[in-house]
Order: sequence, then C-alpha cells, then structure tokens
Amino acid sequence: MANTVIQATPKQIEAMQSAYLSHMSDKIPPGAIFAVKKTGLSITAYKSGKVMFQGAKGEQEAAKWGTATKPKTKSTKVSSSILPPGFASKNVVGSDEVGTGDYFGPMIVAACYVDQAMMPLLKQLGVKDSKAMTDPEICEIAKKIIPIVPHSLLLLPNPKYNELQAKGMNQGQMKAILHNRALENVLKKIAPIKPDAILIDQFAEKSTYYRYLAKEASVVREDVFFATKAEGLHLSVAAASIIARFRFVEAFREMEKELGLAIPKGASSKVDQVAADVIDTKGEATLQHYTKWHFANTDKARNLSRRS
Repeated sequence: MANTVIQATPKQIEAMQSAYLSHMSDKIPPGAIFAVKKTGLSITAYKSGKVMFQGAKGEQEAAKWGTATKPKTKSTKVSSSILPPGFASKNVVGSDEVGTGDYFGPMIVAACYVDQAMMPLLKQLGVKDSKAMTDPEICEIAKKIIPIVPHSLLLLPNPKYNELQAKGMNQGQMKAILHNRALENVLKKIAPIKPDAILIDQFAEKSTYYRYLAKEASVVREDVFFATKAEGLHLSVAAASIIARFRFVEAFREMEKELGLAIPKGASSKVDQVAADVIDTKGEATLQHYTKWHFANTDKARNLSRRS
C-alpha cells in the first residue's frame, strides 16, 4: 500500500511528535501539524487527526500507531462510546501520564483507585481535569488526595529513558509498560477488592498497547477500557492526572535547584535557549542527564551554544 491513513488521537499525535523529532521536516503542508521525512517513509499529521504514511515503509510504520481507517468520526467519540452506562459512578482504577512532550524532566505515570464512597470527598476537594488547573492548584489538591487515594506513582528518570530509547524502545512502549505496572501495583494494594473496571487515558490503539507489553511478565487485561480525555470520564483518571502532574512539578523544582536555572516546560525555542545555557555552564553530559536526548532540542541547543 503506497498510502496508509489512520485517525489518531491528540495524545497519539503528541507521542508521534516525540518519536519522530529527529526527522521533522521544515516544510509543513497547509492544515498539518507536522511532517516527517525518512528514507522510504513520509508522515504527515493533520489538525483533523488524520495521519498519512507514505512510501515503501508506510503501512508497516502506520501499524505501530493504529489501524488504517476512513476517518468518519473522531477517535474520542469511538473510544468513549465503548464505556458501559453509568461508568462515571463505578468503582474504577484509572491511569494517566505526564512529561511525554517535555524535553526536560522525567516521564511519570500514576494510577488511582476511586470508588463510589470516595467520590463526594474528591469532588469537594476539587478533583477534576488537571489540564484546566494551574500548577499551584494541582499541587494543593494533590497533597490532600495522596494520603487518601490508593495509588501508584512511577517515574522514569531521564538517564533510564535515554538508555531505553537508544536501545530502540519508543516512547509509546515505555508508557505502556509504566501504565501496566502502575495498574498492577494499585490492584495489589486494594486486593481482595476488585474494581468494576480499569480506564487508561488512551495514547495508542488497544492492539498496539498490548503489543508493547508482549515481553512483560504479567499484563492487566480484565475489564480494561481505553478512552481519550479520560480525566473527564472518571475521577480515578482525574486523580491520577493530578498526582502525576504534582510529581512532575516537583521534579522541575528539583532540576531548577540543582542547575540554578529557571526551566520552561515543553519543547519550545525557550527550552532550546535554556538547554544551550546548560551546555555552556555545565556541559553536554549534564544536559543529557536532565533531558530526553533524542528530541530535536538537543541539536538546536548545540547550535545556540557558545561552545559550538
């Protein structure tokens, strides 16, 4: 197949941007978010969520992210529609992650168990979609819910992230492994209680997610659902998002203290400049210790550095 098209979720597109950063093209077609050029492969992601894979390796590469489809409906609708009626009031273990698109800082995954009895208190404490909250708000609420919500928080340090990436593991596989292990940890904590369901904030197609876990000793499969924007579908994911973000904010504070610099989140030109400052004052080895080294920001920082 010369051209393969999949309909991707916002999180999948974000993950693709991270995975293909070193092959990004400066020429972006109208309506596109990014374009990738590799030997035997061209990838174009559009604002509509459509991602086109072209070339001899197109079909094979597309299979890593999803199934070829005609995008009649957005993935968010497809994902959400599979949830059982009354899902928001069920006893659920939910998981979410943060840090995947940030050059500085670790990748973090959190999973939480929230039952019906706990929901009124969590709502009273302000638990909701963390994307609609400021970092100070997130930190304040996280400190209140961490002692009362059964949870697991896993942090992948940058040195380990870089090691795994250099061995060929993509970011999607790292996330899948962290989600699976965090879910296992929570299920062990709440045993013998069995949740009604498990909800993962979707970053990959179900088949792709489980393919990433092929080498794991054990995999959580029973009553597992995937949905985009899952923070708004159940308080368990909202709580997981808040706890993960809180730890991410803490990690940034720790980095800033150690480096003596204010560090911006994300992967913008401001990040490039700060990264260049780290090279100038601390050296490349130090920068690598705190960053996702395969991001395009590395080469940009080198070009901005006074040492270059």
